[in-house]
Amino acid sequence: MSAPDNKDAIKPPSPFYLGENSKRTKDKHQHHHSNASVSNYSPPSTAGTAASSIVNPFSPPASVISFSIDPVTNASMPVVAPGQQEGQEPIPRHGLTPLPRSTSYYGSRPNTGDSPSRVTSGIRLREAFAAPPARPMTAVSTSVSLAPSKTTRMRSTMLEDPSTLDKPWVTTKDPYARIAYFLTYSVAFLGIAASALRCYFGYKSVPLINGNLCMVLDEDFTSDTDTTFGPNGNWVREVQLGGFGNGEFEMTTSSTNNSYTSNGYLYITPTLTSNMIGADAVLNGYTYNLTDCTYNSTNPMTNPGSSNTTSFDATAYYQACGAVSNSTTGTIINPIQSARITTRNKASIRYGRVEVRAKVPRGDWLWPAIWMLPVNNTYGPWPMSGEIDIMESRGNGRSYPDQGIDYVRGSLNWGPLSFLNAVSKTFGWWTQRRTDYGEGFHTYALEWTESFLRIYVDTRLHYMLELSFNEPFFTRGNFPSVVQNGTEPIVLQNPWINGTNATPFDQPFYLILNLAVGGTNGWFPDNAGNKPWLDNSKTAMLDFAKAQDSWYPTWGSDGESGSFIVDSVKMWEIC
Repeated sequence: MSAPDNKDAIKPPSPFYLGENSKRTKDKHQHHHSNASVSNYSPPSTAGTAASSIVNPFSPPASVISFSIDPVTNASMPVVAPGQQEGQEPIPRHGLTPLPRSTSYYGSRPNTGDSPSRVTSGIRLREAFAAPPARPMTAVSTSVSLAPSKTTRMRSTMLEDPSTLDKPWVTTKDPYARIAYFLTYSVAFLGIAASALRCYFGYKSVPLINGNLCMVLDEDFTSDTDTTFGPNGNWVREVQLGGFGNGEFEMTTSSTNNSYTSNGYLYITPTLTSNMIGADAVLNGYTYNLTDCTYNSTNPMTNPGSSNTTSFDATAYYQACGAVSNSTTGTIINPIQSARITTRNKASIRYGRVEVRAKVPRGDWLWPAIWMLPVNNTYGPWPMSGEIDIMESRGNGRSYPDQGIDYVRGSLNWGPLSFLNAVSKTFGWWTQRRTDYGEGFHTYALEWTESFLRIYVDTRLHYMLELSFNEPFFTRGNFPSVVQNGTEPIVLQNPWINGTNATPFDQPFYLILNLAVGGTNGWFPDNAGNKPWLDNSKTAMLDFAKAQDSWYPTWGSDGESGSFIVDSVKMWEIC
């Protein structure tokens, strides 16, 4: 299609192709002619040529020609607006000042040859990626602010106008809401009040010792061993090997190897009898006598294995003070030596308070105890006159299935006959959840009046036993009227019929500290914790001695881990 001839119309410039030898004159109205060998108008470069190796990916394709930029001088070409003659100055907009146009962001560089150089082409390539030049300030322009702009927060079209929302609770009060309000706070107030009352009455219900307490014994073991156990001391060693009615495997001695004071502590330490007489002598062919046996002074009316409670029993005496080892019969000499100390004939109380600060020993089949016996068997032999166990424990580890070293136990032993003990109705324990009682010292306490008895460790909150004397012990025991002793029936009599609700625990008691080992009375149940003996076996002590390699290493090699260590003992009596 051809355009009409009109000299006033804008004539587009002739096509210009960028090439190595291209050149364009500034004459807008004449065409330049050249020789055939050198052409001013070279066709566009194709793939594989030098010109096509530098391509700007952001430039328009080669078929689009800019009619406003001179490709040679990079100067702006005039654009004639409609109604304006060619050659006239462009008419600015009303109220705006025309701005000068710069030729290039990087400036202009005159050609030094007949054609544009590669440097000029590189500058044009970089110019395409350069940021545009800053626009000069004008009268109507403003400076660019660097402060963050505050944009209006977009509002969700899903929200309704608050003025159109229906709020019936504002105009009309729900009566049930008020009831729920008062009900909630009333229940909360009642709960707090009930908790306060529960705490108050719980506090008031804790029985306490009323009246004055007079100090009877205050022992801190700062004296040497001879003074502590001497004639003017507070303690007496009991020396026996008869098992003390429990079938215990140790013999108690007066040796300083087994009981002594050091650095303000009392130590009760178990040792091997074989260290004294040899291992072979313990098992066979040896007679061992306790020359300082205290059976006559400490147990003149009762003895192990004897029913005679009114006169001295020579057989029981020899059983308590001597032993013979015989491999044929399976009898051996007690394989362990330990100690048992008491305040008998030194200090005793009838109602009051006892505190013993001690650390229990660690080791299999060790049996430490803090307990009390009556000064006189007023109501008959054990347990008719009672026994108070302030603390008993087992030295076995925490994994022991029947309460090991992480448990301590308190109990009362009592009963109308020597073989009828109702301890199962009056006992309890406390336990350490993350440690055990062999890790440090603890205070074991007894509070005892004619109306109650409490045994605890460290604090009253950790009580092992709290018993109110609100009924007679014979009624508490719920004993049968007739019991069987073998083949002979026995009509049961109440030995405390003339006493009070506290009987038999209404007489003076003295304190005992001892460390036993093993036994056949059931304190260490059969088939628990790899127990190496059976209680009913005639060779129980021999079986225990043969298993020495399994239990002796657990006692420790320092002589202290397996020791029962006592820091202080205090006794008060109500006065």
